[in-house]
Amino acid sequence: MGRRLVPLTLDNLPDIPKPCRSCVFWELDPVSGDAAVAGGRAGPEKEAWLSAVLLDWGSCGRVVYVDDVPAGFVLYAPPAYVPRAAAFPTSPVSADAVQLLTARLVPGFQRQGLGRVMVQTVAKDLIRRGFKAIEAFGDAQWAEPACVLPADHLLAVGFKTVRPHSRYPRLRLELRSTLSWKEDVELALDRLLGAVQKEPALRPL
Repeated sequence: MGRRLVPLTLDNLPDIPKPCRSCVFWELDPVSGDAAVAGGRAGPEKEAWLSAVLLDWGSCGRVVYVDDVPAGFVLYAPPAYVPRAAAFPTSPVSADAVQLLTARLVPGFQRQGLGRVMVQTVAKDLIRRGFKAIEAFGDAQWAEPACVLPADHLLAVGFKTVRPHSRYPRLRLELRSTLSWKEDVELALDRLLGAVQKEPALRPL
């Protein structure tokens, strides 16, 4: 089985799952996001956001292929590039952290270690860039796949609450560049991805 992991670009954006290709939940503020969806501009807005982040900051995602078939992706970015983050009651994300936005493994490609491979690549990328942590907003009332990851799963795999909230706590995972940390976090987030992706699709809230 041939696996390859490549940076997310405008060229391979069509290879991520269809609901995610034009999802602008994180990429725009709530008002702009609703207007883009209502006006049929979500797809172009997604492309514009990705292009801007790539030019200003660099790689902000990974797409994994198995035998040239798209099998999943992960998306992450500094909080300055995530307008929706400001709308959360537990914002802002810490200045030394990158925000984990969303991730998905396509049904049929789970339980193959692909989540671990994706997270390993993201962790190495962020450590190389000098970031100290990954942060995420969790959904404490999560009931179905959506753009906000379930808080219980984040906590179960090693994230710690840095700002509690009844619905959207902010959680943090330290990026300690030690062998034991790498092993632990890769396994933990692989479990997270597997747990979150039991349903067939992610969708905006």
